[in-house]
Amino acid sequence: MTNPPTENRLAQETSPYLLQHKNNPVDWHPWGPEALAEARSQNKPILLSVGYAACHWCHVMAHESFENPDIADTMNRLFINIKVDREERPDIDTIYMTALHALGEQGGWPLTMFLTPTGEPFWGGTYFPPEPKYGRPGFPQILEEIARLYTQEPAKIHTNRDALKSALTKQDETTGTAPLDLILKAASQMLPLMDKENGGLNGAPKFPQTGLLDVLWRAGLATNNAELTSAVTTALTHMCEGGIYDHLGGGFARYSVDQNWLVPHFEKMLYDNALLIDRLTEVWSETKDPLYARRIEETISWLAREMTTPEGAFAASVDADAEGEEGKFTVWTDSEIDTALGTDGPWFREQYDATEEGNWEGKIILNRLPRVTQPPSDAEEKRLAILRAKLFTCRETRIAPALDDKVLLDWNGLAIAAIANAALVFSRTDWLESAIYAYRFVSDSMRKNGRTFHSYRAGQLQHAAMADGLANIAGAALSLFEATMNWSFVDEAQRYISELNAHYWDDERGGYFYTADDAEALIVRTRTATDDATPAANGTLPGLLIKLYALTGDEQYRARADALINAFAGAVVKNTFPHGAWLASFDTAVNLTQIVIIGSPTDPARAELKRTALDLSLPTRLLLVLNPNASLPDGHPAKGKTMVEGKATAYICTGPVCSIPVTDPGDLRAALEACRLAPPEEN
Repeated sequence: MTNPPTENRLAQETSPYLLQHKNNPVDWHPWGPEALAEARSQNKPILLSVGYAACHWCHVMAHESFENPDIADTMNRLFINIKVDREERPDIDTIYMTALHALGEQGGWPLTMFLTPTGEPFWGGTYFPPEPKYGRPGFPQILEEIARLYTQEPAKIHTNRDALKSALTKQDETTGTAPLDLILKAASQMLPLMDKENGGLNGAPKFPQTGLLDVLWRAGLATNNAELTSAVTTALTHMCEGGIYDHLGGGFARYSVDQNWLVPHFEKMLYDNALLIDRLTEVWSETKDPLYARRIEETISWLAREMTTPEGAFAASVDADAEGEEGKFTVWTDSEIDTALGTDGPWFREQYDATEEGNWEGKIILNRLPRVTQPPSDAEEKRLAILRAKLFTCRETRIAPALDDKVLLDWNGLAIAAIANAALVFSRTDWLESAIYAYRFVSDSMRKNGRTFHSYRAGQLQHAAMADGLANIAGAALSLFEATMNWSFVDEAQRYISELNAHYWDDERGGYFYTADDAEALIVRTRTATDDATPAANGTLPGLLIKLYALTGDEQYRARADALINAFAGAVVKNTFPHGAWLASFDTAVNLTQIVIIGSPTDPARAELKRTALDLSLPTRLLLVLNPNASLPDGHPAKGKTMVEGKATAYICTGPVCSIPVTDPGDLRAALEACRLAPPEEN
């Protein structure tokens, strides 16, 4: 029997996920040329296992299989075993997850893929049990059969390998043109798929799907279609009141395993919370629903309290498990609640679906789904807040789930942008300071020798930035610009776009590759506008580039945005569903609405115009609040515009044209509503 050392090679890594496996009897390798060279020298297939620190089913497979000496011996005997943190190496994860999809399998983590010694995939799946179940083989049987096929029937391996490699090289190759009303058509296709009662997509499991909600919301506003906007508010309200939300500590879990948003997959991911803060802020701007305002504040408070690293940036995730048990930190019993709250316990339990028999495996997941259409009165909410605080204090005595404290460029970009935008809308200087602080760490400490890095932990930078990271941090810089009117943020956004243009652009087809031209060579260099759990860079960038064009007058940004749209328009028209970020970004690129307010910084009238500009939902908005002597770039439609009769004055600029000057807040609101409601016309 093979006996690897007590600590395998993963002990030298910084990733919390890889370190979780450093004592496995599996002879794990981190991804790298040494592991691939070992596979080639021994002519062994590679078993690639991809997961992340907060993943419950990753823990399950680790306990069942990777900690089992007999299964580990089989793995070590037949394969070169490589463990990858999908958050640290999304470039690797995206390749092999795409290969799994090409096999017709549903994606998820842990991702278990079998590769040739050169890294080419030929078969895979996700979680495999240690023993046969439901007529399917167990993991040891799969290991033996894959190894047998590799040595005895290589033709089958080669056939699968070639088919998957062909599928990987044909991603999003369809160019074309996009009709101006594409987002409206996409929304009409998506609406029948929505769960009208519970919100979100029909069926289970339910993910937040913020990109899809963005498309529906924008289309609903543009057409004054209440059915579309209601699909969004129904989803957000049920998420905010369901068990997917942590009613004591704030923050949303990754998804719900049921169709009612009750039972979460208990891990909390930074990206989900960033994207939900952004959606809630946008929708609150229109609805003024106090529930959304509370959830935004509670979630940002959770990020500040529990997810902020010593450097001031944001950590990646919180584990689903505590003490080896899924959800143990989060769930309750009725007696625990009554003990903590005393005579208030029964009333609180009634409010939060906390019945004696429980609502999940005999335990209680706090939620308000039975009362989702009955929001508490102000007096009830104050009482509930006091009782929630008592339960939170009680929960703090429990052993908390592990925190994955690595700082990821792409996820921090999303969080910084969302918090900066919320700070602008809600006039919260404390939120803005938090966003700026996080941004400063990322912009100052995650760059070296003129290049940006993807990950930081334990004082070490890891891996060149992916395109998503550069796009998201550039977007964060523009959000901070809107919130501060500090033009240095525009300069910094341009710096990130310059890095993208220099190392990621596809000169032959247009669009940005996921990895840089000088990054580690993998079996394929992916390029896509399809969203994954987070928005794709090629999806978010068209609108961002058009904003940079508007702010700088530099034609290169408009030309690059047009090329980017054309590069993926055919793929989006063919299948709109997975392209939510691209559709929303296309809407911004086509319908960018600049609100330019000119006035003295001490003039209350300027502040009132600014408040009016933020007092309704306008997803294509770009806000400029300027002093009377400020200058705009040549070619900007508001260049040379001034105050009228010494009054603070607003101009609404779409394309090369600005509106007549507006000094009355009521007139400004009416003009913005009219601008927003005018649907784009087909050419």
